Amino acid sequence: MKCPFCQSEDTQVLDTRVSEEGDAIRRRRRCSHCDKRFTTYERIELSMPIIVKKNGSRTEFESSKLRGSLKLALRKRPVSAEALDHAIASIEEKLLNSGRREVDTGYVGELVMAELKRLDKIAYIRFASVYKNFEDLSEFQQAIAEVGQPRK
Repeated sequence: MKCPFCQSEDTQVLDTRVSEEGDAIRRRRRCSHCDKRFTTYERIELSMPIIVKKNGSRTEFESSKLRGSLKLALRKRPVSAEALDHAIASIEEKLLNSGRREVDTGYVGELVMAELKRLDKIAYIRFASVYKNFEDLSEFQQAIAEVGQPRK
């Protein structure tokens, strides 16, 4: 850590505490060169990965787009707003925990399908039919058979 006064890199930590809010680490430091004291704060920096579209373009992750896709699939289905919020939080947590700087839309789509399969099988079929671009009835039947199977 550089001293803000003399730019020396030789500093010592005198005291370390968790901030009152609990969201940062407060460190009291002393510069060995100029003997001045200063305080630093360490905070977690969370950033969602960039979404790579099928055409190769990149875009920022937008929670509102995720919510819109889930709401469309769940339209007129008996799923509470709380369950929807929980599903969105779960998907966002998996994206953050992936540790990846970029993810393709296919990965996000698979996360959405997993949540919809858990929440509502009809919504899952709706989403899968568009996402997987079903071309004929056999693909629908296969998806229905998949959600009809008991979980392992």
